Amino acid sequence: MKFQMYHSSINVFDLEKSLRFYEEALGLTVVRSIDGPDDSFKLRFLGNEPNDFLLELTWLADREAPYNLGDKEFHFGFRVEKEDYEAALAKHTQMGCLVYVNEEMGIYFIEDPDGYWLEIVPKR
Repeated sequence: MKFQMYHSSINVFDLEKSLRFYEEALGLTVVRSIDGPDDSFKLRFLGNEPNDFLLELTWLADREAPYNLGDKEFHFGFRVEKEDYEAALAKHTQMGCLVYVNEEMGIYFIEDPDGYWLEIVPKR
């Protein structure tokens, strides 16, 4: 029996703001949507070529405050072509979402509107 990772889900406070961020910062677009019949929730599955893996953004209508992410000891990793790494770093710096650069490891982290950290790694 073989399993393949399909998607991961995070909860977001402002769905439209998150959708704009993920498209601008990482080129992720909505590939599938599910809305609750009573509009109590909205699910947006984001993806990009050539991956099958999806990031699910979950929005809940009754949520009244941003999520508490604790110590933020988790993150998602994204790879970028080695030759595009510096341009990506410049783009994220300009966007104001850069939170940490680890020059020794050659990686950096950006933060989405809800405070989730996203690691950017050049393909090696």
